[in-house]
Amino acid sequence: MNAVRVGLLYFKVGVLNELQYRVNFFLQLFQSLIQAGTGLIMLALVYSHTTELNGWSEPELLSLLGVQILLGGLIHTFIQPNMEKLMQDVQQGTLDYALTKPADSQVLVSVRQFRIWQSVEVFTGLTLLIVGLTRIESSVGFVDALTFAFALGIGIVLVYCFWLIVTTSAFWIVRMENVLELFEGIYQTGRWPIGVYPVWLRFSVTFLIPVGFAVTVPAQAITSRLQWGTLVVAVVFALALFGLTRWFWRFGLRHYSGASA
Repeated sequence: MNAVRVGLLYFKVGVLNELQYRVNFFLQLFQSLIQAGTGLIMLALVYSHTTELNGWSEPELLSLLGVQILLGGLIHTFIQPNMEKLMQDVQQGTLDYALTKPADSQVLVSVRQFRIWQSVEVFTGLTLLIVGLTRIESSVGFVDALTFAFALGIGIVLVYCFWLIVTTSAFWIVRMENVLELFEGIYQTGRWPIGVYPVWLRFSVTFLIPVGFAVTVPAQAITSRLQWGTLVVAVVFALALFGLTRWFWRFGLRHYSGASA
């Protein structure tokens, strides 16, 4: 409960700070429209030459695109700002301010920053997802929706763990700014089903950078394509990765030299 209260407090402060810059809403809306438009053009080009891609119909792939943009919005709203702040604190030696507070340090560095205008991406992705689902012949059942929500939650945990592991590496490799661009580039692979890629790349964007689990699995769930074995593997992988992330964070803290060192 303490973690929830801390998160809500920082969220409230973050919202108040963001409301001071309301023009950012229109900038983010414009950027989201460009992102969605680019994705739709790519889909139109692909399906002008074929009726399916690796077994995925156009409405199903539109739904997957919606999931990818929706999850990207959640990442840009809640996860990435905190990881950027953590990297900045490590570089400047100001992480001490967070570590000396009477709260779990990992929780604290994970909830300090929110960019609410980025949530425009969430609504854009949700719109594309709903449009895609309405064009699919089979209806979405309650179990499908529940499985989708659960799989999306697993995806968020996986991306968070990946980000925190990479950011914690800043305790040894101080300059980590290029990681942001690298992740954004790799995350774009989530616009397509993981099965269209060669085996080596499929493995890389599933277990090394968990885009496959984070995007394709929820899309499979909402379109009734998910095999339960895949979901079980995703859950086990998420639990293992979370445990590794927790250990690596504590290990990294022992190698941090801040302003007080």
